[in-house]
Amino acid sequence: MKTMTEAPPVQAVSLGTADELRHSLKRRGRLKGRQPDEAALAEVRALIGPRPVDGHRRDLLIEYLHGLNDRHLALREPHLVALAREMNLPMAEVYEVATFYHHFEVVKADDAVAALTVRVCNGLSCGMAGAADLLQRLPDLLGSDVRVIEAPCVGRCEQAPVVVAHQLPLPHASVETVTQTVAAIAAGRAQALHPPAVDGSSFAPAALAGMPVTGHAEVTISPATVDYATYRAHGGYALAAAIVNGEQDAEAVLAAMETSGLRGLGGAGFPAGRKWRIVREQAAPRLMAVNIDEGEPGTFKDRTYLERDPHRFIEGLLIAAQVVGTEACYIYLRDEYHGCRALLERELEKLRADPPCPLPHIELRRGAGAYICGEESAMIESLEGKRGEPRMRPPYIAQVGLFGRPTLEHNFETLYWVRDIVERGPAWFTSFGRNGRKGLRSFSVSGRVRRPGVKLAPAGITLRELVDEYCGGMQPGHELYGYLPGGASGGILPARLADVPLDFDTLQPHGCFIGSAAVVVLGHTDLARDAALNAMRFFKDESCGQCTPCRVGTAKAVELMQAPRWDSEALDDLANVMVDASICGLGQAAPNPLRCVERYFPQELETPEVQA
Repeated sequence: MKTMTEAPPVQAVSLGTADELRHSLKRRGRLKGRQPDEAALAEVRALIGPRPVDGHRRDLLIEYLHGLNDRHLALREPHLVALAREMNLPMAEVYEVATFYHHFEVVKADDAVAALTVRVCNGLSCGMAGAADLLQRLPDLLGSDVRVIEAPCVGRCEQAPVVVAHQLPLPHASVETVTQTVAAIAAGRAQALHPPAVDGSSFAPAALAGMPVTGHAEVTISPATVDYATYRAHGGYALAAAIVNGEQDAEAVLAAMETSGLRGLGGAGFPAGRKWRIVREQAAPRLMAVNIDEGEPGTFKDRTYLERDPHRFIEGLLIAAQVVGTEACYIYLRDEYHGCRALLERELEKLRADPPCPLPHIELRRGAGAYICGEESAMIESLEGKRGEPRMRPPYIAQVGLFGRPTLEHNFETLYWVRDIVERGPAWFTSFGRNGRKGLRSFSVSGRVRRPGVKLAPAGITLRELVDEYCGGMQPGHELYGYLPGGASGGILPARLADVPLDFDTLQPHGCFIGSAAVVVLGHTDLARDAALNAMRFFKDESCGQCTPCRVGTAKAVELMQAPRWDSEALDDLANVMVDASICGLGQAAPNPLRCVERYFPQELETPEVQA
């Protein structure tokens, strides 16, 4: 009888000769998985170029997907198979990235694709301006050759309602303007592309401190811009060159940033100077990643500044790169901002052709329609060519960020103010403020105000002051009812709290936060519960799906919030789980609007006849 420790006898198995084994493995390797057809391979190679000796860069996967999507109006499966082969990636890996982002549509080889896609913004401001009517009427009017879909906030809330025909934004859209534009595109009389910017502007943001930046003139989708020659002629890049050439002390620049109290203006509000010092102390090589994804509904300040004055931002980037010691800078730009992308590409080429000083490596990358990539670690994942899913922390990206290196991550506007703060001195920046607050804030104001737009106002200004002094008051026939102080995730406050100072840390006692300073104003004909439902639908669609509390919680919350009478006990339980257990800020902040409705607008929940 065998004991438990005895091994069974081993029988010899003939594997054949070494040459036979190699031939067998080689043959099986060729047949493994889906094989690309030659036509698709040729089209992919023509787009991405010949394979380098060390292979195509893995982090450029999303850029290659954009190229295919732009060329063929969709991502056809044969092209994905060919791309996977050329990049030496598993097909599953390419497919999971392609299907993660909203702006990619994966189709079968022979599926019909619409010649034109028309996107109707369903953000809160556009919804208040009649987007639902457009979405209902346009499909029948435009015909089967045009695909009409709803899209999350496209970052033009001051121009609501907004429709985008392929890459052409149509501000203050109506059925008539959309049908006329689509007809002109079909007839070849117009292009479905963002028109190029016009050079020659003398835009100076510091001179607008305490004034409306936009909203006082006719709306345009391509405002005049400060081009490279004009920017240099007015002293541009002199500061950056002085720092790079050692003519100005980098430590003094860092001290000025710390003294100014400038905080991250993308939403988190982390002190910029402190962040520079933390990353500077990490081991080299260090990198920089700039977030211009600007996906928070109601936010459009970054686009407004970038369209008018791109080099002030680029100079801030060069200053930060030199002071912190970063070798390369990666700019992550929202895909909806087609005009900004063309402008940045053009102006960066001018900068490289005639640099004022040695430049770091700069790459402009294109987002693909994923709000979650506004979260810093999700953006890092996307820059690496992956699904934009937030990372667990620690480690923080200042320690282990892009490509595993210490990374300085900044929002566009934070870098935009660096030159003015250093040249004018931190006292200039701190001289602004109200109600005990210091600094300037760029408010994106939309909704029921007479003159929406970007308002460069003192930190600590109240909503009432912002509307009356900067926006020309409420729209005729509307009375202030409530407002969202920080976009979809920042909560909702009633009119009786319109005198609370708007700044970092002032709104938390009221269950809200300022975030990116996206202010959406509600009138007396609006319902806060409708605004909260709009926000929750957005979060449901934009959840990356990585964690269950956010993925399931947002979907269940939408279901409960659509009911005539809310189940407050179930919603409260759901909100607690989402806040406590979600991986990132999306799931943690998603319950803010619904909690504010329960706290400040209970009368809307008392009448069952009221429909959300």
